[in-house]
Amino acid sequence: MTTTIPAPLLKERLKMAEASGFKPADLTRVYRLMRTARRLDDREILLKRQSKIYFQISGAGHEAIGVAVGSVLRPGYDSFYLYYRDRALALTLGITSEEMLLGSVGAAADPASGGRQMPSHFFDPARNIALVSSCTGTQYLQALGCADAVRYLHPGEDRIVLVSSGDGATSEGEFWESINQACLNRSPMMFLVEDNGYAISVPVDRQTPGGSISRLLAGFPDLFVVETDGNDFLATHRAVETAAAYIREGHGPALVHAHCTRPYSHSLSDDERFYKTKAEREAEAARDPLVTFPRFLIEEGVATSSEIAAIDKDVDAEILAATERVLSAPAPNAPLRHLYSEDVDPTSARFDSPAHSTGELRIMADLINNTLKEEMRLNPRIVVFGEDVADCSHESNLSEVKGKGGVFKLTAGLQTEFGSNRCFNTPIAEAAIVGRAIGMAATGLKPVAEIQFFDYIWPAMMQIRDELASYRWRANGRSKAPVVLRVPIGGYLTGGSVYHSQSGEVTFTHLPGLRVVYPSNAEDACGLLRTALRADDPVMFLEHKKLYREMYNRAPWPGPDFMIPLGKAKVVKQGASMTIVTFGALVQKSILAAVEVEKNSPSKSIEVIDLRSLAPYDWEAIKTSVMKTSRLLVAYEDTLSFGYGAEIAARAADELFTYLDAPVRRVAALDTWVGYHPQLEDATLPQTGDIEKAITQLLAW
Repeated sequence: MTTTIPAPLLKERLKMAEASGFKPADLTRVYRLMRTARRLDDREILLKRQSKIYFQISGAGHEAIGVAVGSVLRPGYDSFYLYYRDRALALTLGITSEEMLLGSVGAAADPASGGRQMPSHFFDPARNIALVSSCTGTQYLQALGCADAVRYLHPGEDRIVLVSSGDGATSEGEFWESINQACLNRSPMMFLVEDNGYAISVPVDRQTPGGSISRLLAGFPDLFVVETDGNDFLATHRAVETAAAYIREGHGPALVHAHCTRPYSHSLSDDERFYKTKAEREAEAARDPLVTFPRFLIEEGVATSSEIAAIDKDVDAEILAATERVLSAPAPNAPLRHLYSEDVDPTSARFDSPAHSTGELRIMADLINNTLKEEMRLNPRIVVFGEDVADCSHESNLSEVKGKGGVFKLTAGLQTEFGSNRCFNTPIAEAAIVGRAIGMAATGLKPVAEIQFFDYIWPAMMQIRDELASYRWRANGRSKAPVVLRVPIGGYLTGGSVYHSQSGEVTFTHLPGLRVVYPSNAEDACGLLRTALRADDPVMFLEHKKLYREMYNRAPWPGPDFMIPLGKAKVVKQGASMTIVTFGALVQKSILAAVEVEKNSPSKSIEVIDLRSLAPYDWEAIKTSVMKTSRLLVAYEDTLSFGYGAEIAARAADELFTYLDAPVRRVAALDTWVGYHPQLEDATLPQTGDIEKAITQLLAW
């Protein structure tokens, strides 16, 4: 359903205001908020030109929209994913001028991020104003996850999740993925598009087919679409009221498409005079809500010109006083703080719980499945989702079908036992899977999201690198997103080819704030997964596909409390002549190679270390072993150049040089792709014989 709410005629405005419950004092407060937002922009522009702040981006032209939305929705009850032009909305929700200016100067006391993010990244957990980044459009998927969590944690309540952006962000895939999923789920979301006609210098007719996002979305099922004049406070307020009522009644999501102006350039690094004509800028200036709204108040007798002038003077004095205070605020100086949880340390002895093994030997796939079930029974906030992870999307069909439970069957039975609210399928949209998980985790759930194959993780890279890994750090410890991201990885599949056999774990071990785990056997998979599920940091849990059903790495059930601390390696074979550091499928190949060398050289013994955890990793175990053996080989499945093993080798050469009797050697895949034919795959990936050859060469040095 689509509707349009235009600006009312001048003679009708006061009637509309009265019908919406606005008294004269309310309308003057609206003006004060709008004026405060504009003057904060002006103050920041002055401070930037004086080199007292470092960046400025304004919300000028968006003031009427922001105050209208903030006047309808409820801080602390509804949730808000704002964007950088939402200064007036943030003020209306309760963030103060001084708090915004603390962000402008990047002070340690900046409540939004402690000086870690740019200004205008509005954040306040107490008011349910969520953490957002500078990445255009990524907030849409996180808002979708927040809506999932709100529905799960507050059943029966009429809470709304608002997510906003400019018209430019509607070109991003994240926007369309969130719209698609919100309509499928009839999510309680309000999509607010503040359309000022430009994405930096690109006009909307070069961004959106037909120049109207509301027209494009008009046919989406269960999406209520309302278009309005965002320069007019009363029309926008009525549009938001109408959309909010639709959502609170449980009908599904709504889109508010509010047209407005952008009287200032995109930011101070932009000059709109280079691409906007003088006539265009003059026409926009005439529609400026900071011109039209006070004129309405005066013409309707709501306020006199002297009263408007008094508000202006009071606002300026308030902002000047706040500016003087924040300019002397101390700068931040703790860049490593809040990278990880200070309350829950998954590397500590708290997570070192021994196995109490019982029963028959089980494969890795079974122990992962069992661990998920046990932890879901203990923690009702764990939800599992991804492509094909449920037993059956149509739950009613489970009386007739066996159920899928993942392409590798690792989530089999979870939906049947815990219901579709806690284990469910998603569309094929990796960015949506991860972004949704971030929103869920930040709102209080413990999401376990699955990327079906590591090779297809790259559409989610923005959400992982720019959002998830930095989440707690950007929030300055005031929010968190403890997602567990399960990812099948690796080759040796015979026929897996380019898009089912790749490695690439080093891409993610490079990200501060993200834990990366890589078990090589069933028992470790159980213990490390339980640690990940009970930790408070985001964890990427890499599962080698070839190892899921190997017979050699089976283990009995180690008990419901078995955990392994992250960053604790395991010496899987003792030795004194050389150290092999490895992980994943290369653990078994390294053991086999070492045993073969020892058969031919009985005086030699090879030590093999399984890292198990890649970020953090157990440097002390490596150091202790190399100090004993004086030789080091690093074996890994990824391509040789710039791989994970390069960091181990470089650090060993740096810190253990005096203990080494030979160069540090690496064994890894060729610097190419894994091919479909088994002969190509074997020639590309490191084999037992390659490791055996490297051992022999190092021992002979």
